[in-house]
Formats: sequence, C-alpha cells, structure tokens
Amino acid sequence: MLYVERSGEGAPVVLLHGLTATHRYVVMGSKSLQRAGHDVVAYDARGHGASDPAPTPEAYGYEDLAQDLLWVLDQAGMEQAVLAGASMGAHTAIRLALDHPERVAGLVVITPAYDPESWPGNLERWDALSAGLRKGGVDGFVEAYGDEGPEKWRSTLQTVLRQRLSAHEHQAAVADALRAVPRSRPFASRDDLTRIAAPTVVVADRDEPDPGHPLAVGEVYASLIPGARLVVEEEGQSPIAWQGGQLSKVIASVVAEAGLSAA
Repeated sequence: MLYVERSGEGAPVVLLHGLTATHRYVVMGSKSLQRAGHDVVAYDARGHGASDPAPTPEAYGYEDLAQDLLWVLDQAGMEQAVLAGASMGAHTAIRLALDHPERVAGLVVITPAYDPESWPGNLERWDALSAGLRKGGVDGFVEAYGDEGPEKWRSTLQTVLRQRLSAHEHQAAVADALRAVPRSRPFASRDDLTRIAAPTVVVADRDEPDPGHPLAVGEVYASLIPGARLVVEEEGQSPIAWQGGQLSKVIASVVAEAGLSAA
C-alpha cells in the first residue's frame, strides 16, 4: 500500500518525489498551492517513506512506478491532473504522459537526469550507494555518497541526505530501489519526448549545486517537448527545485496554462 496525503481544494495537482526522497521533498513543505486553490496529492513511492516495499527487489522499474501513479489518480478520483515530479518522479510522470496522455493535464519536469543516449550511466555508483545504505544505514549511504559537488553546497547536501534517508520505514527497500531504478528506462529514445502533448515546464538546476542532475539534460527535454519552457535559477543562486514557494509558483503557472480552475 502507498502512503498518500491529500490537502486543499480546487485544481488537481500530484507531486512525485525523487529516488531516496519522500512526499515532503517536492515542494519542501510549502502550502502555497493549497492556499492558492489547488487540490494537492503527494505520496511516497513504493518502498519509500511510509509506503510498503515492492513485492520483489526488482519491482521498482518505471513501468511499476507509472502504474502506482495511475492507481493514485484513480483513488483520488482525478480524471486529469498536473503532475509535478522531481528526478525519478519527473521520469515517472513522463512515462504516464506517454502511456496515458488523457490523464495528464500538464507537466512540471523537475531536475530530470535520465538521458536515453547515455543510459544506464554509472551503475557502479548506484550499486555502491545501495550497498552503503544496506550495510551501514544512513551513515553508510552518506559515506558512499562522498564529497560530490562543490564545497559551497556540501554541508547543505549532506544535511538533506541525512534527513531524507532517516525518513524511510523500510531502508532495505530503498536500497533495492537504488539498484533497480537506474537500470530501468522511463522511455526508449529522446524522440519519445516529442510525443508529449501536455503543457510542460522543465525546471533544471545548474551543475555547480546539483551535478547529479545535469543542466544539459534539462535543456534537451525542454528543446524536444513541444512548447515546453525551461526555468533555471540565476547563476550563484539556490536552485528553484530547492525552494518550495518558488517551485509552487511554477506549478501553479502550468495549472493555469492547462486551463484548470483553482478554487
């Protein structure tokens, strides 16, 4: 069973978090969307947070994750919604937009990292993170993560990592996901992005604070998704993806573009 939270009334929005995160790590606790008249659903992906583990260690692929998203929409009675997803959540939302475009009113693609042309990437690193978490818990994961990124952001990143990893009821399931998700394809080729019909904004981070989600990948998504806009923080500033209030404004703009009425 998935852990789901729902609050607010009005235009439907579903928030999807990234790998190793929980439902709290999309708009970072901001309630701006609810105050602005939106019906907001946020949930923990399988194996994350308070949600149950997948039935097998391999069942964390994007086909599984997209089916979970479809279940969430059905349980909420949402025929359509704006989907706002970060990293793994962004790729899951795109998978649903390709498989079930009638359910997606709009997309906010936050810090995408998957590129079909470089997949599967550095699986050794993902496997090391998985092993670190499995053997040493939060400390083991942080040790395996190392000092990635510039010193300016290192303290913030390590604090967030510890907070995120401490929020899971089933850390072994997250370790399974760390192996399975990077081995899964949300879509087969870059050309698939040209089939997305929903209004879309791509929120990308600059590489200095967030090298794990390359700006170049966000630029590719924005260039291929028809009509998509690219939003990036100013140089030297904190990424928009880390600012819940600012990100909420971006999500609300897509709701308006999609023609959904806020309460």
